[in-house]
Amino acid sequence: MRRLLASLCLLAAIGLSAAHAVLPDEMMADPAKEARARNLSRELRCMVCQNQSIDDSEAPLARDLRLLVRERIAAGDSDAQVIDFLVARYGEFVLLKPRFERQTLLLWLIPPLVLFGGGFALWMHLRRRAKGPPEPSVSLSAEEEAKIAALMSADAPTDRSVGSRSQQGQGGDLQAVNQKAT
Repeated sequence: MRRLLASLCLLAAIGLSAAHAVLPDEMMADPAKEARARNLSRELRCMVCQNQSIDDSEAPLARDLRLLVRERIAAGDSDAQVIDFLVARYGEFVLLKPRFERQTLLLWLIPPLVLFGGGFALWMHLRRRAKGPPEPSVSLSAEEEAKIAALMSADAPTDRSVGSRSQQGQGGDLQAVNQKAT
């Protein structure tokens, strides 16, 4: 039973691992150069899929870019030279992780600023909430308080002959108000 479970786990791990679209005819003979090509391919965006690296994409353009990366490595270019060549040819969009430059400054700075701003707003909200409700800025005079008390006591039902709300419903309430007004 343990062997069956272990083999099922192994099969699941192999099946769930990231599938690479690199075909055997694309691979370089030198393992060190192939490793460089694979690392570079993971950093480059597939222009068709746009959310996958060319290493993961099966699009024909991704295959062409993988072959181009391997050609440049075989020609003796460094990793930086290969990246610069592709950026010059396809633009900054080809990079999955954009460079930190003047043109991409907002792209890099907006997420931490939004996170900081949200944290600051949350802190201010919690701070205000801990203080409690604000004190009323204007207090009522004794005359105003007496008027309010008189109005509130005048609204209180004193006549029980009209009936309860459950017996009369809303129509009965309106009749009681009309009787009081007359």
